[in-house]
Amino acid sequence: MILPLLQGLKITLMHLFKKPVTLQYPDERPNVAPKFRGLHTLKVSHDRAKCVACYLCPTVCPAKCITVEAGEDANHDKFAATYEIDMLRCIFCGYCVEACPVDALGMTQAFELASYKREDFVFTKERLLEKK
Repeated sequence: MILPLLQGLKITLMHLFKKPVTLQYPDERPNVAPKFRGLHTLKVSHDRAKCVACYLCPTVCPAKCITVEAGEDANHDKFAATYEIDMLRCIFCGYCVEACPVDALGMTQAFELASYKREDFVFTKERLLEKK
């Protein structure tokens, strides 16, 4: 009766002194996979967003979290006057990135999206523009 108890205790003590399983998060950063789909970004070309407001990204989005409104510049070229992604609705599937014909949208490896206010999860065009 005591022998099985001691054998179980031996196994527990062997695992207790092995390498820790948990990650001490703020101090140790996790290894993110190269193809990880995190926060979206709008790519910049010639000091403006590459988006041409073709409406393919909101069309293919299964969560319907992307809002695009087109504008027109002096040369009659379309651009995204407003571009918003509601991250509370986004399922990070990446369909919007695949559908973009001009490669204007990308996904970064940023995964820390915590906030206390719901408004902070609506990413506007200015917040999505890639930082250089």
